[in-house]
Amino acid sequence: MRMLMQVKCPAEPFNAAVRDGSIGEKINRILEATKPEAIYFTSQQGRRGAILVIDLPDSSKIPALAEPWFLMFNADVEFQIAMTPDDLRKGGLEALGKKWA
Repeated sequence: MRMLMQVKCPAEPFNAAVRDGSIGEKINRILEATKPEAIYFTSQQGRRGAILVIDLPDSSKIPALAEPWFLMFNADVEFQIAMTPDDLRKGGLEALGKKWA
C-alpha cells in the first residue's frame, strides 16, 4: 500500500547535526535503510520536515520506517494512505455511489 509519511523535526537535534557536519550521513543512512519511492524536504508547521512516498507491504514495517526519524531527530511522524488514479479507479466509486445513494 502506498503511503505518505510526513516527518516534522524540532530544531534540535537537527541543528546540532548540521553544525557538526553529520546531517548528510544521518539522512543518507535513513534513506538507504527505508528506501522511499520519493522524498521531498519542506517545512512542516514552521519546522524542518520531509514528505516521503513509501510502499508499505504491511503495518509491521511502520517501526522500521519511523524509528530512525524518532531516534536521530526526535521527529514527529505521521502516515497517510495515498492512492494513484489507478487505485482510485479500482475502488469502484460508481458502484459505491449507487449502493449508498
